[in-house]
Amino acid sequence: MTTLEFDSVTKVYHVRGAGQMKALDDVSFTLSSGQTIGLVGQSGSGKSTIAKILTQLETPTSGEIRLDGTPIPRRGKGLRDYRQQLRMVFQDPFASLNPYHSIRHHVERPLRLDNVVPKKEVEDEVRRLLDRVRLDPDSVIDRRPHELSGGQRQRVAIARALASRPRLLVADEPVSMLDVSIRMGVLNLLADLQREEGLGVLYITHDLATARHFSDEILVLNQGKVVESGTADDVILRPQNPYTQELRAASPDPESHFASAPGLSGGAR
Repeated sequence: MTTLEFDSVTKVYHVRGAGQMKALDDVSFTLSSGQTIGLVGQSGSGKSTIAKILTQLETPTSGEIRLDGTPIPRRGKGLRDYRQQLRMVFQDPFASLNPYHSIRHHVERPLRLDNVVPKKEVEDEVRRLLDRVRLDPDSVIDRRPHELSGGQRQRVAIARALASRPRLLVADEPVSMLDVSIRMGVLNLLADLQREEGLGVLYITHDLATARHFSDEILVLNQGKVVESGTADDVILRPQNPYTQELRAASPDPESHFASAPGLSGGAR
């Protein structure tokens, strides 16, 4: 089992003319393989700062991130190994895919960089990954991102994230920029992959309804602080913090929202 510890992390930004801005304030959680944690909050709550710190795009002001008990290295092979174990699915599938390269290039690049399979098996592995995210390899492999729909592009992004065979996945608002009609298909796919691959998933969202049905546990973030945490049902159905209650009141009814959506009735649990 792979375990990621986000331990007492604070992040302070220095803003010219405005002094200091505390984006995260003593945030802690533990994510293990086979588990999904929903990180919920409105824009500016600190959700994306956590994602950036986990992917080493930002460094914490204080606190520590550990993988299986070992602090994350800042450079060298240790950092590369960490990045192979933790991958990210970004909010905007079009911006995260280079428009000049084919789908084959996007998926095979991490396979080659991380030496996941022998060179002679790369093509077969690209096709397996595309099939794994429910895309027809023959119809998409030589196309470019702009030739695919938003849902297809996000599936390619998920295939690319899975290419290095990570144990942990950070999904930062993975469906917020997709049409409502195709969001459920992508969420169902993520839930199936989490369960079948035993992935640990940090699901970042502003939507309490999808968080409940996709998560084992939920952390509610407000102005950089965790204001509520617990099992998905407890946080959504019996919120204690006023901020969580406000989010709950503004969200679709969690019972009816997914009543007709197969595959998420019991969450990723």
